[in-house]
Amino acid sequence: MEQSNFIRTIIKEDLENGKRDTVVTRFPPEPNGYLHIGHAKSIIINFGLADDFNGQTNLRFDDTNPLKEDQEYVDAIKEDVKWLGYDWEELHYASNYFDEMYNRAVLLIKKGKAYVDDLNQDEIREYRGTLTEPGKESPYRNRSIEENLDLFEKMKNGEYENGQKVLRAKIDMSSPNLNLRDPVIYRISHATHHNTGDTWCIYPMYAFAHPLEDAIEGVTHSLCTTEFEDQRPLYNWIVAECEMENQPQQIEFGRLNITNTVMSKRKLKQLVDEGIVDGWDDPRMPTISGLRRKGYTASAIREFVQETGVSKGSGAVDEMMLEHYVREDLKLSAPRTMGILKPLKVVITNYPEGESEWLEAENNPENEEMGTRQIPFSREIYIEQEDFMENPPKKYFRLFPGNEVRLKHAYFIKCNDVIKDEDGNVVELHCTYDVETKSGTGFTGRKVKGTLHWVDAKSAIPAEFRLYEPLVLDEQMKEEASEDKDFLDYINPNSLEVVQGFIEPNLKDVQPQDKFQFFRHGYFNVDSKYSTPEKPVFNRIVSLKSSFKLNK
Repeated sequence: MEQSNFIRTIIKEDLENGKRDTVVTRFPPEPNGYLHIGHAKSIIINFGLADDFNGQTNLRFDDTNPLKEDQEYVDAIKEDVKWLGYDWEELHYASNYFDEMYNRAVLLIKKGKAYVDDLNQDEIREYRGTLTEPGKESPYRNRSIEENLDLFEKMKNGEYENGQKVLRAKIDMSSPNLNLRDPVIYRISHATHHNTGDTWCIYPMYAFAHPLEDAIEGVTHSLCTTEFEDQRPLYNWIVAECEMENQPQQIEFGRLNITNTVMSKRKLKQLVDEGIVDGWDDPRMPTISGLRRKGYTASAIREFVQETGVSKGSGAVDEMMLEHYVREDLKLSAPRTMGILKPLKVVITNYPEGESEWLEAENNPENEEMGTRQIPFSREIYIEQEDFMENPPKKYFRLFPGNEVRLKHAYFIKCNDVIKDEDGNVVELHCTYDVETKSGTGFTGRKVKGTLHWVDAKSAIPAEFRLYEPLVLDEQMKEEASEDKDFLDYINPNSLEVVQGFIEPNLKDVQPQDKFQFFRHGYFNVDSKYSTPEKPVFNRIVSLKSSFKLNK
């Protein structure tokens, strides 16, 4: 990352004044879901800054809650980080430190800095107080060190049920920072852990485990989002009171928010669990796997995140900015081709029956190195339904009775007859072509204003096209939000449109993740889940144009 930012300044000063002699960062996801594009910002910041200062970045799974974690998430996170273009120096798991964390908790008890509490979850919440009222001390807060050590060991040995007891740090129940009002640091959970199995039945809370992990691994700069800013005093307290040799510095930055995008892992999981989307990698999801399946490129995501910058602010970035970087990334690399999403048959009545020819078409007019291809043309073709109107308004330059248009890479055709079914729907057009107007021959006899894309009906390959819109519309939520409505009430019913059409025969051997620009329709990606050799499925990545302007 080349841009200057406040975190870079801190790190540079730390190195120059001798406070640090190296830079160690980490990306520490909880394996309780798939990564989304907000996590991509954290990945890019952590790996990018460490690389800039010749340091190292570790991947660490904060796996302290076996009830929500799964090996599936671990594997998906590894894949996403590597796909984004990064590789970690070391791989760690919080669960590998459970013995040391337990010993540090015992140390706190021996120092009179932690105690076993019998209050239940609701009572702890009630005793905690509010932002304007101090908390009340638990009646169990002044147990003796000996009793606390004995009870904590019994917790570890499985002698109590879930929720029967917890271990709390003894800090300050009247602190204006609620995080310091004797936070719970261990709870009982008789659950099998994906990494440690049934070895443990007590597990450290995230707020206790996370600073210890950083200290154990020698992390120098613990970078996180501003939602953890209020927890920094607790972070520092735990590192100090647990007498950790290494003392990481927590630095917060603003999280990434994007318009019309759900960025809550809890809500994303709800969408998956309730079957509203087709899994974590649904192309409508802002997960990295969903964006990848939709066709976004890693380089476009990196460019987008770097352009948003690093600051304390967390304002929403326009989704069109992300789309802009995808278009910029694909415009020189994606081959141009033609696909018909909603077909209308055209018969060219004066074209010789049974004959066909090959026409030359450029693969990418913005990148001549991609060369040309040959496309077939014969008596019957498909055009888009929307490219014909029987009774058009003024300034409609596409096909209508009596009008002439150019077929891309081919000839001028003129509509003569309209064929309808019993219900009055247009099902076929009869046109004539002018053999003198072939593309590339330099014909200058007359001009036409409309150019249509098409595919040859005889050789076209059936294909499915999936067109996406945002799952949730921000403006609708703002206008209609009420206390008795859930975010699911604002799911966009038009977020996915599936249509059946045709593509050029050149695309018969496409592979998952192949990307193309379909003339006038946008950039598309071959779906990795549902495409088959017999019938490819294309996800629209982005349309061709946007009103978004990037201010440089």
